[in-house]
Amino acid sequence: MLLLRSSPPSSIGNAAVDATAWAPEHELAAGLHLVATPIIKTPLDPYHDHNADRVRPAVLEALRRGERVALVSDAGTPLVSDPGFKLVRAALAEDLPVTAAPGPSAALTALILSGLPPEVFLFAGFLPPRSAARRRTLEQWTNLAATLVFFEGPSRLAAALADMAEILGPRDAAVARELTKRHEEVRRGRLSELAEHYQAAGPPRGEAVIVVGPPPPTAPAEADIDARLTQLLDTHSLRDAVAQLAAETGLARRVLYDRALALQGKGSHGKGSRK
Repeated sequence: MLLLRSSPPSSIGNAAVDATAWAPEHELAAGLHLVATPIIKTPLDPYHDHNADRVRPAVLEALRRGERVALVSDAGTPLVSDPGFKLVRAALAEDLPVTAAPGPSAALTALILSGLPPEVFLFAGFLPPRSAARRRTLEQWTNLAATLVFFEGPSRLAAALADMAEILGPRDAAVARELTKRHEEVRRGRLSELAEHYQAAGPPRGEAVIVVGPPPPTAPAEADIDARLTQLLDTHSLRDAVAQLAAETGLARRVLYDRALALQGKGSHGKGSRK
């Protein structure tokens, strides 16, 4: 089991939850400056941006063997401006158990357990209870490149998820409830799938936290690609222009290279002929 454990920014020694109750065989320090304190009684290994690619496979192998590993931040909550996101995503992809120790906020706990990008997020609290007002509120965030976090009551959960699916589109999401308790549940899927589940299952016990992933990136229109290539080819070599646009759009260099050659064939660029 992978346990996500928060630490008070002032001092990890003030942590209210003793992770030894979970008896983790290993603890990963998600930061560069965490040092051992009396609360940490198990082996402590660093986990940060510079070693994550090397350490992550070993952690996953330990989880597959059934070992318990705690990911503890040196200040604050793991995964929030912190390198733990890829580790959690990799564990969830293999259906390995991931949970969190009690922390100060159900919103943050749900966010880090959701498996959705935590780098940029918006916490919006409770949505309006009526569908029309709820939809109007959701419309203002349709193009926001951020993970959205909401609270919702059990009686409105299915309806709220259905409105989100219609307004926000086919996004990945998670519904978290009973967090850090015996019957903790984090159900993940598309918004429409979650809406169908709770419509059929009926209202769950207690309030829930809904976490909705950001909108998928959209490929730029061909006209926009050509316009940007035209601009870049006026000041860059063909190779550099293609590399720059590939970095900006995420499109394959081969595709952009062919488009640049096609533009050159139309006689649009003098400087673009430089290799």
